[in-house]
Amino acid sequence: MSNKEVKFTADSYPDVKRDPRFAQLTQADIDHFKDILSSPSSVISDASELEGFNTDWIRKYRGQSKLVLKPKTVEEVSAILKYCNEKYLAVVPQGGNTGLVGGSIPVFDEIVISLAAMNSIRSFDDVSGILICDAGVILESADSYLRERGHIFPLDLGAKGSCHVGGNVSTNAGGLRLLRYGSLHGTVLGVEAVLPDGTILHDLQTLRKNNTGFDLKQMFIGAEGTIGIITGISILCPKKSNAVNTAYFGLNSFDKVKEMFIKAKEDLGEILSAFELMDGLTQDIFHKASGRTYPLADRYPFHVLIETSGSNSEHDSAKLEAFLESVMGEEIVADGTVAQDETQAQTLWRWREGLPEACAHYGGTYKYDFSIPLNDFYALVEDCRERFNKAGLVSPIDGDESKPVIGVVGWGHMGDSNLHLNVPVRRYDKEVENLLEPWLYEWIQKKNGSISAEHGLGFAKRDYVQYSRDPTSLEIMRRVKRTFDPKGIMNP
Repeated sequence: MSNKEVKFTADSYPDVKRDPRFAQLTQADIDHFKDILSSPSSVISDASELEGFNTDWIRKYRGQSKLVLKPKTVEEVSAILKYCNEKYLAVVPQGGNTGLVGGSIPVFDEIVISLAAMNSIRSFDDVSGILICDAGVILESADSYLRERGHIFPLDLGAKGSCHVGGNVSTNAGGLRLLRYGSLHGTVLGVEAVLPDGTILHDLQTLRKNNTGFDLKQMFIGAEGTIGIITGISILCPKKSNAVNTAYFGLNSFDKVKEMFIKAKEDLGEILSAFELMDGLTQDIFHKASGRTYPLADRYPFHVLIETSGSNSEHDSAKLEAFLESVMGEEIVADGTVAQDETQAQTLWRWREGLPEACAHYGGTYKYDFSIPLNDFYALVEDCRERFNKAGLVSPIDGDESKPVIGVVGWGHMGDSNLHLNVPVRRYDKEVENLLEPWLYEWIQKKNGSISAEHGLGFAKRDYVQYSRDPTSLEIMRRVKRTFDPKGIMNP
């Protein structure tokens, strides 16, 4: 599918209208930005260069922005927003553009403010483990920098080679290390941010304890650029583990997966750093898309990837060996393999980290990110699969091309009850979307879950937040938005 085949979001969702208060971009506006930004390359208006900023990577959303700005300093961000606020020009902040809900893509002609040029490490204290860096630093670059200094970034994602740490904080990304290190609400110590009127919030705290009034940084973590633009972060980074083990298992039922999770917490305890669930169909899709050889000889309905991290390899290996003997001896798992070195570990991790790309490989994918009580964790996938089978819309990869849906699959972070439900499709189709929404959100509401565990709301879920928040909470959020952004120019 080429970018030309991706429909404009405004055409796909004709009921969504451009706010008539917002001004149209003029040549005078572009000339002004050229004057206030330090480099000619910071102002992009050529149509051929704009496409990558206007289209999301799963090729579901496509905006019509005529201008991308790439400021290099917080002062330049401030000058941009001050002008846009005065002129009623709507803006969309953008990091690595790896989001999955359309939150960093314009819907109409909003100006894109890319943080890609703000990509410096400002400081690192190897005693406290506190890193201060620009928002545009790529996650993998930050992690590599820290590893050279005996630490790691407390967040890990499959998109780490492209995503920006500022975008991670702005969306409160969860990822693969949350089980061990917690959420960004706990590890981020401070932020530098620019408000819609150009005011700069200098709050790059390096203190773990500061009980002096409102904890302002929390307002920006997970706000998705709706009340300001994060330009810098300070974050607590843990020591790198000396002993890391990775194992991959096949299981015959979800009940066995739950038994294994209980055993993992009991036997591995403090060294358990990841417990990732993937159903069998996800592994088949990844195998087809990548051409890689399956890790195990046989196929299973469920697969689990476990990682342990600790400081004593002998101690950790003994705990892992005891755990393996237990789950194999009690026939909780049917088969498994343990990585013998880092290369093998990375190979096993590809069967989890490569799933988002594999599911979008054949045309696109409808992606959902839920928090669900563990007892109901996989029931949603089964119910959704049954719904599509009854509708007669499903055919496997090598099957009937006239049917849009390839399958319904689920994977996720079992350790924090976070399910990623995906519906890989040959093409985006309104009939498919109507079967999914709002049915999925109603299902989640009945289980007292959340419609967004870690991806955020973005464009995809902004009209469904009432399924996870009560009216009072929604009204308070509206008041906060009006207070920070009375003209509504931020990521409208």
